[in-house]
Amino acid sequence: MINIVIAGAVGLVLSMLGTPLAIRLFSRRGIGQNVREEGVQAHLGKKGTPTMGGIVFVLAALLAYGASHLATLEPPTVSGMLVLFLMTGLGAVGFLDDFIKIYKQRSLGLRSGAKALGQLVVGAVFAVLVTRQPNVYGITPAETRVSFLRDIGPSIGIVGFTIWVLIMIVGFSNAVNLTDGLDGLASGATGAVLAAYVLIGNWQLRNNCIDQLGPNCYWVRDPLDLSVVAAAVLGALIGFLWWNAPPARIFMGDTGSLALGGVLAGLAIATRTQLLLIILAGLCVIITLSVIIQVGSFKMTGKRVFRMAPLQHHFELKGWAETTIVVRFWLIAILCAALGLGLFYVEWMPK
Repeated sequence: MINIVIAGAVGLVLSMLGTPLAIRLFSRRGIGQNVREEGVQAHLGKKGTPTMGGIVFVLAALLAYGASHLATLEPPTVSGMLVLFLMTGLGAVGFLDDFIKIYKQRSLGLRSGAKALGQLVVGAVFAVLVTRQPNVYGITPAETRVSFLRDIGPSIGIVGFTIWVLIMIVGFSNAVNLTDGLDGLASGATGAVLAAYVLIGNWQLRNNCIDQLGPNCYWVRDPLDLSVVAAAVLGALIGFLWWNAPPARIFMGDTGSLALGGVLAGLAIATRTQLLLIILAGLCVIITLSVIIQVGSFKMTGKRVFRMAPLQHHFELKGWAETTIVVRFWLIAILCAALGLGLFYVEWMPK
């Protein structure tokens, strides 16, 4: 498993060293965060903080993945490359959004329709390719079936599966985007999920059906390389979090949040744990639900359930310190990831 260690270590070092360079470069070029005047007033002091920091950990993760394969002389796999494609493609959509915000000096970037279109195009390419490219054993990166701990139920067909994958990709990329907003919150929350996928991929490798056919084995095409992808992104994210932790010296922007949502969705699809991601990334799901509840309540009754949505801003307006919210939400994220891992391993417990 040396390639997992190499990927994580290289990602960490590259991001740790690259982020301060990006801070200086972005500061000189005036690439700073714009803050909504009607938002939380305490955030007005963050105006001008360098943003688009997601570029750093996306590039660091890509280089770390490549370095791990160069060091071990093992070729990249289709599954790993597809997940990285999804991460990079959605990161590019986020980059356009961030660039427009900076260029036009406003807090809103791409129009919602254009942003959704970009996510759908990248997601559709991924959805089509992930059911193709079988290996020598005929195993493709994904099957046209819904999965929980493994594939379940009958095939839903390529059209149904594409729609389902698009829902996952758009849903989780936007969920991480909504979780972003407080210094280090999204980084820590997604980091817990990535750590879980390092373990899940490794466990699937040790119990794959090719080496030992059994009732609980996994028909996952490239579990080891998916662990490498998760480790590369995790290492890069930790290096970025060093500079993004409160008080943040740089923000990831939509470049980072959409990319992270993409890699989580991609890992869930390729490891065939799609529904399990709802539990693993439970904090992101809760925060997204808070927005849905807030909007739905206001449209139907004219009343708000929370002082402000997403949920983290509700607690800010209640007087909680930003660091208190971030640490407590990190704890919730870790508990959700631990619960998801517990469910993943439960079927291996003696009956």
